[in-house]
Amino acid sequence: MLSGPLAQQIARDTSEVIGYNVLITDDHGIVIGSGDPARVGSFHEASVEVLASQEAAWHSAVEAARLRGVKPGMTLPIVIDGEAVGTVGITGSPRQVRRFGLVVRRQTEILLQESVELRSRLLRERALEELVRDIGSFDADVVDSAFLVARAKELGFDLTVPRTVVIVEVDEPVPAAQADVVAVRPELLRTLRQTFGPRDLVAAMTAGRFAVLPTLRRGRPGMSRQELGEMAVSAIAADYGFVARAGVGGTATGIVGLQEAYADAVDALRLGKECAPGASAYLIDELRSHQVLAAVGYRARARLLSLVAGDLATHSDWPELRDTLIAWCESGFNLVRTADALHIHRNTLIYRLEKVERLTGQPWRDHRATLTLYLACLASQLD
Repeated sequence: MLSGPLAQQIARDTSEVIGYNVLITDDHGIVIGSGDPARVGSFHEASVEVLASQEAAWHSAVEAARLRGVKPGMTLPIVIDGEAVGTVGITGSPRQVRRFGLVVRRQTEILLQESVELRSRLLRERALEELVRDIGSFDADVVDSAFLVARAKELGFDLTVPRTVVIVEVDEPVPAAQADVVAVRPELLRTLRQTFGPRDLVAAMTAGRFAVLPTLRRGRPGMSRQELGEMAVSAIAADYGFVARAGVGGTATGIVGLQEAYADAVDALRLGKECAPGASAYLIDELRSHQVLAAVGYRARARLLSLVAGDLATHSDWPELRDTLIAWCESGFNLVRTADALHIHRNTLIYRLEKVERLTGQPWRDHRATLTLYLACLASQLD
């Protein structure tokens, strides 16, 4: 429990404050921290009895001379959770240092307890991060899903209830003079945990990326998966002013489902940033076609675009025509709905569709041909 660096820091700082040399030993009486560095590593015989009795001891110059490695002063036990884990000694006349004894001992115990709690929190954060990584890379041929379920239960999470996966990515702030993402990573974690809830697993994956595995419980009536992603982004923007985005996977129950939802959330974030850069939360349900096209590779997508769109893809207003074709297909080939989605007049829409027909030779009312062109448009968004 007592680490050398921490003991040395406490002994040095306390010695400077009270003006008397302070030393700290481990539970075997070995000095691991001292205002006098020369004493580190030596044996402090008086600590043996103090550790055994958990009672303070005072030693005059005569008494100290009989003990190995001991100078006049007092020695007190360091007790954590009822166990003596070491001692703290103050060198000087027992009458003079007595008034500092209990204060120094208590301060040392408080610092050690805080160190233990900090280490415990760090270990828990690492365990949560490793758990989420293992879920994301789960392979049933390598790991038993029951093992991950048990690990999660030990950490206080039930992975057998319906959940989804939200991957949140936070941008570095501009200007750079603001606090960076790494510096506020613990605060970002706390914000996400407060935004969601104690049953929702939240872990930091990299400096600017976080994973949330929220439960899809009845306590969130009417809240969609899309809204869960937007909620995470809004909380970070409200508390820190950082720009963030979220990719949201599908509904999952069990480890296999969660692994698929994790992969989908990662894909949703990556594809959403390419296809809808102005949005803040991307639902995989709306990007399934992009996901399939991304899987076939760049050469296959480029060939599809060349064969189907031809010269259309090289035209000066290709981005506008592409958005028009995508909206036309996604609005069910309905002129009114498509015009509303694009915020243009119906006649403007017809003009654009007729232009596509002239450039491709495919009638814009031929829905089968248009659907093929729609896939080529989606493919071009990924390059």
